[in-house]
Amino acid sequence: MKRVISLILIFSIYSYASLIGSAYSQRDLQILEDLDINPSFISDYKLQKVYTQYQSKYNSSNYVEKLNEASLFVPKIKEILREEGIPDVFIYMAMAESNFTMDAKSRVRATGLWQFMSATGKRYGLENDLYVDERMDLIKSTKAAADYLNRLHDIFGKWYLAAIAYNCGEGRVIEAIARATIDLYVEKNPHMKNDKQIDEYRNIIKAYQEKRVKFREVRKVYNEVKKWNIEPDINDLLTVQTKISRQYIPSESRRYIRKIISLAMMKSQSFIRHEENSHLLNMGISTTVATVQVKGGLHLRNIANSIGMSYDELLSLNKHIKQSIIPPTKEVYEINIPYSRLSRFNETKDSIKDTKFVVHIVKRGDTLYGLSRKYRIPYSLIKDYNKLKTNKLALKQKIILPIPKDMIGKIKFSNDDSYTNNKKNYTVKSGDSLYSIAKKYKINVEKLKRDNNLKTSLLKIGDKIVIR
Repeated sequence: MKRVISLILIFSIYSYASLIGSAYSQRDLQILEDLDINPSFISDYKLQKVYTQYQSKYNSSNYVEKLNEASLFVPKIKEILREEGIPDVFIYMAMAESNFTMDAKSRVRATGLWQFMSATGKRYGLENDLYVDERMDLIKSTKAAADYLNRLHDIFGKWYLAAIAYNCGEGRVIEAIARATIDLYVEKNPHMKNDKQIDEYRNIIKAYQEKRVKFREVRKVYNEVKKWNIEPDINDLLTVQTKISRQYIPSESRRYIRKIISLAMMKSQSFIRHEENSHLLNMGISTTVATVQVKGGLHLRNIANSIGMSYDELLSLNKHIKQSIIPPTKEVYEINIPYSRLSRFNETKDSIKDTKFVVHIVKRGDTLYGLSRKYRIPYSLIKDYNKLKTNKLALKQKIILPIPKDMIGKIKFSNDDSYTNNKKNYTVKSGDSLYSIAKKYKINVEKLKRDNNLKTSLLKIGDKIVIR
């Protein structure tokens, strides 16, 4: 009997869809099922609208173009998602996020294929420093995105909710579910409309929206209303309510989930099955990218030469390496190469040409700060690379500057980097002492002396003091 009902439902869906000019396949219904969405959502008018927009000549051409551009690394992304238990449809979330552009940046500085903000990326293990921004590492960022999605799925139990929360934040989704649950409960139980408990819950949510209470209060409401066994579905959460400025889900996120579904369904269209595009149907069958370990300090150009490929092609798989130099502060570091080059890499990895760094012989009057300014290299990078425990330098001491000779002064170190963020120049004024300056900036007097290579505590008006 259940099978008969399911067939009737699917038939009715197809009938309705055909009435508004679209034909759907079983694969399209499977996409919804993979996202834990009821098949009836296929007849959602706004989904139809977004899907129709993507079928225009321009958008379909752009779709094929982006898939072709990403054909080298998309199979690897699919492989990682499967290994992490993420449905295949989430490959199109990466497309929705960044159009498969590894170094994509948004106006709010979200970066990479999966558009991680810096803080979120660090929370999921993605390094961002002078030499690398792993939000642009196709493999590490995909694993981080998978960890994040699995966490969101554990919270909400539905993949489509995980996708929406990825876009607008889990807090907003928790608030949405709490509000929708209360509204549905009152709709089913009209006599509870003015119930004191209901009013209290709504007042708490309103107070949170007006920033008068912390989010934890909304979470308490969410945990309570979940016990009512009323589960808002996607139709409920994407509903646009009249005369309400703050909808359950933000407009951007409502379009976002429909965009992911539409991009996934596009692969069923006839233009993909044309002979010139048929290879796109088989993406993900074979391994295309390998991860290998290389020595810190090597230049990508030298690695590319050793495995017989162009520098630009190797760089395109390693956009996360900011200056094309493997972090010199690490003994080894992983990079991505085409799988077809793996055998040659294994043959030549021990003979890759080293990068020649500048060596400075310490002279009288030299300081770490002075070397930093002279060579335009962050002070802390010089100190870390040379494993110096103090700021004191000895005459004729060899200091390695971890920058290739031909790149001295050419590398622009970002102001966001931790090495440059924690430096401040202070000009000594009348009445200042090392103690008062240290107290003002909440640092240790001895550290202040070491950082400035001071042998006494005497200061002169006009002296420049570095605060770190």
